[in-house]
Amino acid sequence: MINLTVNGRAVSLDAEPDMPLLWAVREELQLTGSKFGCGAAQCGACTMHVAGSPVRSCLTPISSVTGPVTTIEGIANDKVGQAVQAAWVEHDVAQCGYCQSGQVMSAVALLKGNKKPTDAQIDAAMAGNLCRCGTYTRIRAAIHAAAAKLA
Repeated sequence: MINLTVNGRAVSLDAEPDMPLLWAVREELQLTGSKFGCGAAQCGACTMHVAGSPVRSCLTPISSVTGPVTTIEGIANDKVGQAVQAAWVEHDVAQCGYCQSGQVMSAVALLKGNKKPTDAQIDAAMAGNLCRCGTYTRIRAAIHAAAAKLA
C-alpha cells in the first residue's frame, strides 16, 4: 500500500511501487488533467508538483514521492494558480491545449518562487515544457500578467 497526499487529501493506493505518479493519479484517482505526452520526461505535459517543486510525473515512481502532490486540479483554489489560469484565458494562450496543464503547473511553480521573473527566467523555468502549437510568446506574456496581478 502506497500512502500519498494528493491535492490536500490523504490517499492509499494498492499499486506497485514503480508505478509512475502520472498513472497513479490518472488511473487510480481519476484526476485526468495531467496528460501523458512523451513518456520520457522531455515534453512537460505530465508536470505536477511534489512538495512544491515541478516534476515530470510520467517517470516518477510513486514510491519515490516524499511530499504532497498537487495536480492541475489542485490549483483551483490557490491564489497563484488562479492568477495564472486567468492570465492564460486573458492572453488566449491555449491553442490545441494538450500541453497546457503542464505549462500552467510550471508557471505556478515559477511564480511561487519568483514574484517578478524576467524573460530569461521565464524561458529557463518553462524550457522543459514543449508546445507543438508554438504559443511561447503568449505563455511568457501570460506569466508576466499573472505576476503583475499578484504584485
